[in-house]
Amino acid sequence: MKRVLTAVILIPLVVLALFKAPLWLFTLLVLGVALLAAREYLDIASSAGFRPFRGLSYFFLVCGFALLTMSFLGDWRMLRNLGFGAVILGLVELIPLILSPFVFLVASLRRDPLSQALPDAAVSYMLLPYVGVTLACLVVLRAMGNGAMFVLYVMLLVWTGDIVAFYVGRAIGKHKLAPRVSPGKTWEGAIASAIGAILVAVTLFRFVMPVYKCLIRLHLVPPGYMAFNSDLVAARLVPAPIWLVITFAVCVNVAAQVGDLVESAMKRGSGLKDSGSILPGHGGVLDRIDALLFAVPVALLFYVLGDLSNYFTAQGFLIS
Repeated sequence: MKRVLTAVILIPLVVLALFKAPLWLFTLLVLGVALLAAREYLDIASSAGFRPFRGLSYFFLVCGFALLTMSFLGDWRMLRNLGFGAVILGLVELIPLILSPFVFLVASLRRDPLSQALPDAAVSYMLLPYVGVTLACLVVLRAMGNGAMFVLYVMLLVWTGDIVAFYVGRAIGKHKLAPRVSPGKTWEGAIASAIGAILVAVTLFRFVMPVYKCLIRLHLVPPGYMAFNSDLVAARLVPAPIWLVITFAVCVNVAAQVGDLVESAMKRGSGLKDSGSILPGHGGVLDRIDALLFAVPVALLFYVLGDLSNYFTAQGFLIS
């Protein structure tokens, strides 16, 4: 019951933040989630016998999100329209990720015994790509054209896969998927999860316009949120083939299931059942976003590749 009530409260809040919050506020909200997840990750690392650099980890995490926010909201966002400027901007955003390992290694020189220096530095650094970069991808997607709808689409695929895997696995699951990591997960649940994600992906893709109109009626998006008033936009909105939708759903689902297994492995290795207890019936924040951490970068990759493909198609369309 706690699990259901928590979901009933959280899901509408997530949807409201996704569609109604300005980008700077959405970034701050994601940063708040990242900090909570970071604390749980560092607690897991401590339970496993490591001594992560908590202060430095939080510092680099906040710096990464601050630079990301500046790149979208600052006056220098015009650099994104310039080839060389976009490269420079991308490198600036990666400063915390590039600089942090050297800082962690220098800080680890004071570790006693010295045999813990490298493990503690490595565990501290892993927080940034595992939690920081992956959740930053969520902000990047949200900032894209029709980004809120795309993020909701991805979340629905992840949530569907998780729910289907849970109930099908409990009902008919017999063959263990990864008994050393998560004894409760089965191949039957994993396959059902992928099938569920595919069905939802194809259905939502098929009925994207009715969904869009429903969002308008709920006042979550303005009527002009998706524009169709130019040749360029029309060319970039050519429907994707069904095989590509299925491929997208499978890749996102597999990434989500791997993310779930990775966090289970970390908890099991640390002797913990949950990453935390902040969410009644669900455990910790990391327990709820573990699948999303792996799924969102995959979704962003598809979005970028699709956007580039559609851009060149549109250019050809306009030239001809």
